[in-house]
Amino acid sequence: MFKPHVTVANVVHVNGNFLIVEEIINNKSVWNQPAGHLEANETILAAASRELYEETGINALPQQLIKIHQWVAPDGCAFLRFLFLIELDEMPETSPQDNDIHQCLWLTADEILSSSCLRSPLVAESIRCYMSRKFFPLALIDAYQFHSG
Repeated sequence: MFKPHVTVANVVHVNGNFLIVEEIINNKSVWNQPAGHLEANETILAAASRELYEETGINALPQQLIKIHQWVAPDGCAFLRFLFLIELDEMPETSPQDNDIHQCLWLTADEILSSSCLRSPLVAESIRCYMSRKFFPLALIDAYQFHSG
């Protein structure tokens, strides 16, 4: 049975800089937006906020939907990735709660787009989507008759 992984990711932007999390996977440093999997009994928006907090220590809510990507990784794993925007007025201190996150970095779009250590092509694509300035209201996503717990 086909069951794509449902993931969420956050483009966190402050004055021309983007928040990137650095993970060590297979002894290699890789960069990603604060992102992760949707969990049982959780809305997509709650997952985005939870992943942001776990990976950066920042409490913030998504403000807009940037894009929904359907992607098949090189290993054949299928993903549906909901990409959200969080615009902040200043760079908050970061404190990753997740042991898998090595550090948080504030980088320019050029630094991210020219990097050879992106976890997937969706990291750069997310920055390009942000730069297109086409955002959508969160009301497009509804947790119809959703009961958590």
